[in-house]
Amino acid sequence: MRSITLVLLMLMAACGGAPPGDDGVSDGTPPPIDPAMVADAVVRPDPIRLSGNISPYTVNGRTYTVLDSAAGYRKKGTASWYGTKFHGRRTSNGEIFDVYAATAAHKTLPIPSYARVTNLDNNRSMVVRVNDRGPFHDNRIIDLSYGAAVKLGFANQGTAPVIVEALSVVGAEDRRFSEDGDYRNLQIGAYSNKASAEKLASGIATVIETPVQLSPVDGPHGRLYRLRAGPFSDAAALAQAQAALRAAGFPEGQPLP
Repeated sequence: MRSITLVLLMLMAACGGAPPGDDGVSDGTPPPIDPAMVADAVVRPDPIRLSGNISPYTVNGRTYTVLDSAAGYRKKGTASWYGTKFHGRRTSNGEIFDVYAATAAHKTLPIPSYARVTNLDNNRSMVVRVNDRGPFHDNRIIDLSYGAAVKLGFANQGTAPVIVEALSVVGAEDRRFSEDGDYRNLQIGAYSNKASAEKLASGIATVIETPVQLSPVDGPHGRLYRLRAGPFSDAAALAQAQAALRAAGFPEGQPLP
């Protein structure tokens, strides 16, 4: 979903959901959005890399430890939201924060991970992608984008009681112990339909010369077929392959060590 252009004059509107940052500048409320325009995050098996997952880490004198796994995480607490002050800035794992995307900040869940958040006041529920750290308040367990708060129905009041339930992602690998910039492979995706995955693999093989592998992965919800390309000789060759895949209309893939 494209970000809606932010109106400069509205950047000064006070946000009840997110606190001022270390620079003392208050967060702001973006231009309103229709809840129907906020799509759930699409769950995908992105690798868990070192970026955003340094552990332990300390904020405001308090130390936090990132969980080894998101599996089984389920917790009730208070959700808040953050907005225009952070729009366009990098999140903890280097992604660009979009106030209207279905993303979230969490203190201890691995990044990236996915969670279903349910507003206990109205039973509205949605899936978000955790790609940032926060909120650093004792009484809050998750910080959602403004768009997610709109969809869950608490953007106006700023906070809401919620349940946060981590979702299982089949095929995701933990790469926290690998060098962050040493990429030699591309993970194209994981697919439930073998025939479709084989067709995609055949198409990709006509675009790049690097070997393409399809391997089955069994998870709690059935078998998926993981599609990868590699290894590449160096970072330049990997980037060239990504450009060729984009130009041909294929997914560019997620770099892996």
